[in-house]
Amino acid sequence: MVDSSLNPFAPGSLAGKRVLVTGSSRGVGADTIRYFADAGAKVVVNYRNKAARADKLVQEIEEAGGTAIAVAADLTDDASLAAMMATIGETYGGLDVLVLNASGGMEANLGENYALRLNRDAQVNTLNAARPLLGAGSRVVFVTSHQAHFIRTTETMPEYEAVAQSKRAGEDALLELVPSLEADGIGFVIVSGDMIEGTITATLLNRLNPGAIEARREEAGKLYNVAEFAAEVAAAAFEPVPADHLRLVGDVSSFGVE
Repeated sequence: MVDSSLNPFAPGSLAGKRVLVTGSSRGVGADTIRYFADAGAKVVVNYRNKAARADKLVQEIEEAGGTAIAVAADLTDDASLAAMMATIGETYGGLDVLVLNASGGMEANLGENYALRLNRDAQVNTLNAARPLLGAGSRVVFVTSHQAHFIRTTETMPEYEAVAQSKRAGEDALLELVPSLEADGIGFVIVSGDMIEGTITATLLNRLNPGAIEARREEAGKLYNVAEFAAEVAAAAFEPVPADHLRLVGDVSSFGVE
């Protein structure tokens, strides 16, 4: 369960809304899904291979009175993506919110250029696959990190460099689609956060570069935890779209932004 006091939505306020969050069987994605479901939205828990975890989250939501389905999909596989969207279309009839949360690139043995294939190509392909389900008034949210968003002007840890570059490439590729999205009445928002306490990425980085999280926490003054950042991601799905399509979460002074 997630802290309901952090939920940006009132109970029942999202009744009738249909939401897909990619990579939502754990971490930020799972808590984002919980906020939507607790407010009455029908949600899709997407996962690649953690079926038991996804099914447990669906059960949790249903036992709390919500509506959820778990749908497996490898976002780097076009057929898998198409099958997921077909299932969503058959079950919910469409989508009001697509949260592009799934990312990676630090995993081993997933092939050459996996970071780019997942963090750039798969993001664009997922959005394109979802377009027939997204109508006027719907919203797309892309989740990234300050370390990736500002990678062109601020260096990051060597261990995160490939992921940061690929996520920035994904952000740029998605921004190119904004005119087309806006023509169809679809809003687009980027949510960028610092290192998030308790995420798999932060844990891996701290293992590869001991003390990295503590050092960043001291520099930033505060690092958001999973539930806190998830609340920001969820809010971005319904709050007005910023003029620059960017929602910066937490301190950014270290990245040259006042």
